[in-house]
Amino acid sequence: MIDRALVDEILARTDMEGLVGSYVTLKRAGANYSGLCPFHSEKTPSFTVFPSDGSFYCFGCGVGGNAITFVRRIENLDFTEAVSHLARRAGIRIPETTLKSAAPKYDKNRFYEMNTKAARFFHRALFADTPDARAALSYFTDKRKMEMATVKHFGLGYAPNDWSFVDYMKKEGYTDEELIVGFLCGKNEKGKLYPAFRNRVMFPIIDLSGRVIAFGGRVMDDGLPKYKNSSDTPVFHKGNNLFALNFAHKHCADRIILCEGYMDVIAMHAAGFPFAVATLGTAIRPEQARLLSRYTKKVILSYDSDEAGQRATDKAIALLEEVGLEVSVLHIEGAKDPDEYIRERGADSFRALLGESHTKFDFNFNRILKKYDLNIPQQKIEAIDALCGIIAGVYSSVEREIYIAEGARRLSVDPKNLAADVAKKIAIRKKNASRDEAKTAREALGGFGDRVNVDFAKMPRVARLEETVLGLLQLYPEYRTRAFGVPLLSEEDFLTELGRRVFLFIKESEESDGFDAAMFDTAFTPDEVGRIAGMRVERLRLSDNSTAVFEECVSALKEAVATEKKKDVPPSFDALNDLLNRKRSQT
Repeated sequence: MIDRALVDEILARTDMEGLVGSYVTLKRAGANYSGLCPFHSEKTPSFTVFPSDGSFYCFGCGVGGNAITFVRRIENLDFTEAVSHLARRAGIRIPETTLKSAAPKYDKNRFYEMNTKAARFFHRALFADTPDARAALSYFTDKRKMEMATVKHFGLGYAPNDWSFVDYMKKEGYTDEELIVGFLCGKNEKGKLYPAFRNRVMFPIIDLSGRVIAFGGRVMDDGLPKYKNSSDTPVFHKGNNLFALNFAHKHCADRIILCEGYMDVIAMHAAGFPFAVATLGTAIRPEQARLLSRYTKKVILSYDSDEAGQRATDKAIALLEEVGLEVSVLHIEGAKDPDEYIRERGADSFRALLGESHTKFDFNFNRILKKYDLNIPQQKIEAIDALCGIIAGVYSSVEREIYIAEGARRLSVDPKNLAADVAKKIAIRKKNASRDEAKTAREALGGFGDRVNVDFAKMPRVARLEETVLGLLQLYPEYRTRAFGVPLLSEEDFLTELGRRVFLFIKESEESDGFDAAMFDTAFTPDEVGRIAGMRVERLRLSDNSTAVFEECVSALKEAVATEKKKDVPPSFDALNDLLNRKRSQT
C-alpha cells in the first residue's frame, strides 16, 4: 500500500475548502463551510466542510469522510487513484514502485490503452476496401451527410461482421478476461471468444482527459437493437459520463444542449453548436445532472416528441432543476430530430430554433392544450386540474404567481379561483410529504432499507449503541487506550458485521501505527466511510462526550448484546422440563 506517512503528507497539503470548492459553491457557516451536496439532489444546503480536520459530511444523505473519500466519490476513483490525484494537485510525487505495489485487481491504464487500440481498429476498419466497410462509410457521408473532417474529429469507426477484431486484440496481448471485463468481447456456450460489436458503425466515448473509455454501436438499417452500448467496466460508468462532453465542456458555460442520440450531437457540433452532449443509452441519471451543473448554467433539452421522449423530458427537467440548472425544451416541427432538421433547413434555422426553446411551464402547458379540448366543459375542468398540479410543484412563490396569471389568461378563468385550487394542491402535497417523511424517519430509526449496515434492522438498539461507541473511539485517544488496554471491549461486543469490522480496524490501527481516520479509505467502501464519518460527526454535535458517557455507552452496549444473544440461545433441557411440568399442572 501507499506509505501512511506519504498519505498523511498529501492530506496535510490538501486545502479541503479549495478542493471541494472546485466542485461545489461553498459559503462560510461559522468555522465551517456549507453548500448543496454534490452527491444527492437538494435545495437547502446540508453538505458541510470542516476545515479544522479536513473532513466533510452531508447531513442529508450521510456521505462523509476526508479528501480521499471526496475524490473517490466525485471522480469515481479507487483509493490509489484518489491519493495519486490529490498528490498531483499538491505537487507531491508518489514513487512508481509504490503505485505498482498498491495496484488494484485491474490496471485501469491497461484498459484505457486497450480501448484506444480498439478505437483505432474500428476507425481503420471504416476505410477498409470491402463492401461492408464502404457501406458503413457511406452511412456517415451519404445518408447522414457528414464531412470527412467530422468523421475523423469524433473518431468514428466500423465493427466488421467477422471475428477479425478478436484476432487483432489477442495479438496485441490482451487476455480473454480483460476483453470480456472491458465489454469488448463475450464468450459463447462453447467457450469461444466473440466480438461484442459486429456490423455496426462505432462511436468512441471519450472522457475529459481524452481517454477512450467505452463505445456505442449503431446498426445501419432497421435492425434491433438499434444501439448497443458498453456496460460498466473498470474505467466506465454510464452515470458518470456524457457523450461529447470532452469537446463540449470548453464551450458550454452559458448553455448546453442535452440530446438522446449520438447522431444529433455530432450534427450539432458539425453545424457550429459544439455545446451539445448526449446520455449514453439510458435516461439521464442524477449523477449526470450533477456533472452538467459543474460546467453550465442552462440546459436545453432536445428529446424525441413521442410518448417515451416526453416522459424522459419530464424526468430530465426534475433532475436538472434539482441541481439548480435553468431548463428549457427544444420544440422541433417538420423533422423527427435535430440531425434531420439541420440537414434539411440548415444551421441558421436551428440557431433561431434554439432561441425559441420553451420554458418548462410552456412545455407542460402546451402538452395540456394538446391533450384536452377546452370547448368541452369536462375536459376544460380536467385541463385546469392538470395545470394546477404543475404549478403546485413549482418551488418559487413568485414563479407560481406568474404562472397562475398566465394560465388564467390562456384558459379564460379567474386568477383568484385558479390560485385557490393551486393552494389546495400544495396543501395536499405538504400533507403527503409530511406523512412520507414520518414513515421514512420511522424506517430509518429501525434500520429498514439500510444498505450500508444490513444488520441494523435486525438489532437496531445494538446497532445504535455500536455507532455511539465507535464514534467516541474515533474522537478520543484516551477512550481507545481505555478500551484496548484492559481490554474493556472486544469484537464479541459488536454484533453487526459493519460494527465489528470498524472496531477491529480501529483496534488494529491503534496497536500498530496509531489510529488515523484517514486510513478508513484503505479498507472500506465510500458508502461505509460516509457512515463511519457520520458516527464521528453525530458525537461532535453533542456537548457531553465525557468519560462517564463513554463508560455508560459501553455498559449499555454490553447489556444490549447480552440480551440479543439470549434470543438465539435455545432453552436448556431443565428449562424445557420445567415448562412442560407447569403446563401439565395447569391442565
